[in-house]
Amino acid sequence: MHEDKKRRKYDAAFKAEVLRMVESGQSVRYAAGALGISENLIHTWKSKNKMGKGKTVRQGELSVENQQLKERVRQREAERDISKKALRTPRGAFSAARADRALRLD
Repeated sequence: MHEDKKRRKYDAAFKAEVLRMVESGQSVRYAAGALGISENLIHTWKSKNKMGKGKTVRQGELSVENQQLKERVRQREAERDISKKALRTPRGAFSAARADRALRLD
């Protein structure tokens, strides 16, 4: 009987990370075994990347950078919101200008 094998799809960030592993000195065999993918798949990604047909590394780098930038924006927005809340004064409290006027001895 013929078994139906489902093809797995890997996103650009994953492909880029695999190629970075191999380019940094890890063997294709080790990377494939560690990640549970075939060596042939890694070789295919490498050749597509070298030939310029696949933009896996660049797309992956951009995807990772985009995620990092979005996280930084979320952090900055949270910091801004905290600062805004800290600067708010409760109703009826003196503002700095009113406090200065109240303390003047004219």
